[in-house]
Amino acid sequence: MGSIDRMQTLAIDCGGTGIKASVLDADGRMTASRIRVRTPYPLPPSRFIGLIEELANRLPPADRATVGMPGMIRHGTVVSTPHYITRRGPHSTVDPDLERAWRGFDVRNALTAALQLPTLVLNDAEVAGAGAVSGFGFEVMFTLGTGLGNAIFDNGVLLPHLEISRSPIRRGRLYDDYIGDKSLKRHGVGPWSLRVRDAILGLKPMLQWDQLYLGGGNAVKITPRQLAALGPGVSVVSNDVGIIGGVKAWEIFHLRSTPSQTVGMLSKESPDELQRLIDAMLDSNEDPGLL
Repeated sequence: MGSIDRMQTLAIDCGGTGIKASVLDADGRMTASRIRVRTPYPLPPSRFIGLIEELANRLPPADRATVGMPGMIRHGTVVSTPHYITRRGPHSTVDPDLERAWRGFDVRNALTAALQLPTLVLNDAEVAGAGAVSGFGFEVMFTLGTGLGNAIFDNGVLLPHLEISRSPIRRGRLYDDYIGDKSLKRHGVGPWSLRVRDAILGLKPMLQWDQLYLGGGNAVKITPRQLAALGPGVSVVSNDVGIIGGVKAWEIFHLRSTPSQTVGMLSKESPDELQRLIDAMLDSNEDPGLL
């Protein structure tokens, strides 16, 4: 492995309908063509880990990995994930066995062992936000895709996650249902854009952002009229930020992993020992509130 400025990062953006992956250089540029596969269902944790491992094997070698996935993720462990607990994909029937399997599943530990790489696992909107924010002021990231994703940053510091998507917005309907992909396909671009406008303006008094970024596959579909109605300080960003944020995410967490440390971990340590070393790096974070 070379110096830190040559660090290669495996970046994987896991969505409800598709999973994308590439390898990035130290500046966040893709050094390999992006690959994409449909998210398979049902998707128990073991199948998810195997799929990530397969994608990694199709790409050039990397020194570390960043994985963004939907749901509430704390310290690399799943608190809840809305899509992967369903039998046939987003908005289908929830499988109680899958829900139990995912709840409390330590994704970071499992992927660290499977990939034999230091691995960071975050909510997918948090990784996208890491690739979009300037690091100045109070910045919010909303991703519009299968559902609504969100992440909040204060002067470049990632704040604790709020799963806004699972909150009711109107007549008991969740944000995921009200402005997600299913709503777009059912109502069309115009009415859907109006819903997006109303939902975002309704959240503005609570969040009071200096800058709002709109990402995800559907952000570019918002009509110019409704986008303008959101006011100043709103930008639509490329859907690729979900991948290119894979490098910036490590900077945000101040992980002091040097190339020599990574070589030592991969060549000398067992998966359990490797995980303990990564945990030690996380625990030594200068800003404990980040995790």
